[in-house]
Order: sequence, then structure tokens, then C-alpha cells
Amino acid sequence: MTPLCILLSAAARAAHGDAIARALDGRAHALVTPEDDAAHAAEIAFVSRDVTGLSTKHEILPETQRFYAAMAASPRLRWVQVHSAGMDRAIYTELQQKGVMLSTSAGSNAEVVAQTAVAGLLALGRRFPELIAAQRRGEWSPLIHRPLPPDIHGQTATIVGWGEIGQAIARILAAIGLQIQVVRSSGAPTDQGHACCAYEQIAQLLPASDWLILACPLTARTQQLIDAAALRALPRGAGVINVARGDVLDEAALIAALDSGHLGGAYLDVFAHEPLAPDSPLWSMPQVLATPHSAGFSAGNAQRVVQLFLGNLRRYAQGQTPQRLAPAA
Repeated sequence: MTPLCILLSAAARAAHGDAIARALDGRAHALVTPEDDAAHAAEIAFVSRDVTGLSTKHEILPETQRFYAAMAASPRLRWVQVHSAGMDRAIYTELQQKGVMLSTSAGSNAEVVAQTAVAGLLALGRRFPELIAAQRRGEWSPLIHRPLPPDIHGQTATIVGWGEIGQAIARILAAIGLQIQVVRSSGAPTDQGHACCAYEQIAQLLPASDWLILACPLTARTQQLIDAAALRALPRGAGVINVARGDVLDEAALIAALDSGHLGGAYLDVFAHEPLAPDSPLWSMPQVLATPHSAGFSAGNAQRVVQLFLGNLRRYAQGQTPQRLAPAA
């Protein structure tokens, strides 16, 4: 049997080489990095989090580009395991067009992303940006001196995307008393009985949405799904949470809606271009929380991704199809 050649980072090789050997149960294999002469012989690649590092899909740093180039130059490459749930980087489309299978790590950080999204909602709903700004000024400024924030209990959250992240967000928000509406690929009712519609019918749910939470994949159907008209359809004072992809949302229209006072606030972890430009008004808008695409980061996530990879590696070595395959490009 031909030895399996696996492309991975030097750090992943050092950390997980023994676990990979156990997963392959004695099958001959070679672990190579982009710097190795045999990198072009890779049949499998593991894109761990350290490979992408601080690179984004818009700005790719040299060490990340070397790994991407090694994958692109491997004529025997058949399967790639990626650390992320999203597959909207150009290299992944390029590989899929060559017939390479790509497995996502969807679900590995679902609870973490959901917790972060809910934290953003609660922080905005309880006016933490305003209170923290007063703290930094050393100013005692109780909320009672201005219109009080509405109760979060009893409000309505419309969640766009009904994968593991969207469902985790819904579970947490329902537990603290919010009503849930769902927008997803299909308009079929959810198992939980939430009001639901397909992406194309989102306008029917927006007028009753105190919170619009984006947790969907970026596809042709969700590209710029939330445009100026959709934002206008939200009630005055509504909040927007985006832990999906920046291109799901018209960023210029969002800034205008925030600036006009139509929207009450936004928590954004993703942006149309990443890193977010230093001169973007989103950095300094008092009703905006902006984080650097970090909603899914946690100490336990890397190990969950490794376990997904090892499980899929066993399947691949046994002639089975890896799980969580990305849809064809």
C-alpha cells in the first residue's frame, strides 16, 4: 500500500505526529512541511490554525502563502482538512476546482462563537459601551439620568443561519427570555417551532426584529443579504450582530444606519475587508463593538479541530469519505 504523505505545519507535526501515527494504525506515512523537498507529494493537507496565523482572506502573510502554494503545487493532493467552518478563501475554491475534497471544522467552535455573539448582544442591550466610556473618563454616570434601556427579556432576535452556531445562539437567548425567529437556506419549520423563512424572504421577519444576528455561511444567496433596504426594515433602535462574514452585510449601509440613529448599535466580529482599515468609522462609533475576527477563539478549540482531523484521517485511510465535507465551489 502506498504510504500516505501528509502536508502540515512544523508545529503541527511536532505536536501531533504521534497521534497521527496512532490514527493510521501502523500504515506507512510521511509528514512533510512546505519547506520539505517532498511537499509536492502530499496527498493530504491539514490546515491548522497556526498556518493561517494573522493572515486574512484579503491579506495573506508570507508564511501562510508558502503553505497555500505547497497545496496548490501538489498534483497528488486529494483531501484537505481546514481548521475553520468558513471556506471562502480563494485557495479553497482553487483546490475544489481541481477535484480536491475539503473538510471543514464546522461545529468545533460553535459554542464559543455563540457565547461571544450573546455577550455582544447583552453588552449592547445593557449599554456597556456607554458605561465603559464613562468608567474610562472617571465619571459616575448612572443610566437613570437618560432614557433607560428596554428589557432584553421578551425581545425578538432574528437569527440568520441555522447551523450549529445559530442553534447554539438560539438556545442561549431563549433561556434568557428572547423570542426567536430563524432565516435559513430552507423555509421549512425548525424542530423547535420558531418562526422561519428562507433567505430570500427575510424581509417578512425584519420589522419584528429587535436584534438581527448573522451566523450564516457566505454563499451566493447570502452575499450582501443585509443591504440598506433590509436595515431600514428593522425597527428603530434595533441592534445588529455579525459573527458570519463581512460580505453578508452592506458595511457602508450599516454605518449610515448607525450614524442616522436608526440602529441602536452593532457588534461586529467580521468585516468587508480584514483587517479593518484604521480610518473606518466603525472603530470610533460609540454604539459599536468591533473585534478582530476573534469570536471563535478559545483555548480548547485547537484540540477539537485536531480530533476532527484524526477522525477523518482514520476514515480516509480506510477508504471512507471524510465527514463535514464542504459543498462544491
